[in-house]
Amino acid sequence: MAQERAIRTRRTILDAAAAIFDERGYEAATISEVLGRAGVTKGALYHHFQSKEDLARGVLEGAVTTEGVRPQDLKLQEVVDILLLMACRLPREPMFSAALRIAVDLQSQVLIGTRWPDWCELLAGLLAEAHERGELIRCIDGEEAARILVAAWTGVRIVSEGLPGEYDLAYDVSLLLQLLMPSLAMPTVLARLEISAERAARLFAEMSSDSQDVQAEGGRSGAVPRTAPGGASGAVLVGPVDG
Repeated sequence: MAQERAIRTRRTILDAAAAIFDERGYEAATISEVLGRAGVTKGALYHHFQSKEDLARGVLEGAVTTEGVRPQDLKLQEVVDILLLMACRLPREPMFSAALRIAVDLQSQVLIGTRWPDWCELLAGLLAEAHERGELIRCIDGEEAARILVAAWTGVRIVSEGLPGEYDLAYDVSLLLQLLMPSLAMPTVLARLEISAERAARLFAEMSSDSQDVQAEGGRSGAVPRTAPGGASGAVLVGPVDG
């Protein structure tokens, strides 16, 4: 039980920090604000995080996740699903938008670093499996493709947000993938891929439903975390914060 409380407290602190970093930026945010938002003592916070920089690193780490992505017959579909689902989650969950805001800030990069290498490694691993299964065009280098996918996804988010008018990130990312996948996938595989904003919305709805089920079950049994597939971070944590 003590370990479960510690996990819940850590997640509550991270959620509060992410919300403040997202609203005010890393530089302007203060530990006092995080304490107030999280509703924890200074001792509880410093038990888990040594500094504001450590908090920011925790937010960056928490945003690298495959939560909500289920195994598919095609590994390339899993790559698509990760990118589509993140396009739905980022505008709705401060953990992800705060992580991106920290990662693209040059001062924060020097002080804290980024998790771009983790995202590249995650996608490169799936692309390597896709290559072994014959899903990719033979000349494709999985590591290079992963790096370009991460860079292009990030660019779509940053540029679209700066353009006038409203935009739908999931729709824009689906367009990006529709343009890129013909350069990666074998034609027979490409015909089987589902790449659409509608799939993104469906994945997000399924993930949200699963999370609600876990929370309801946790309220009855007291069990806490469910980790994302593949061992990546993204646990769903339930129950009150009590220290």
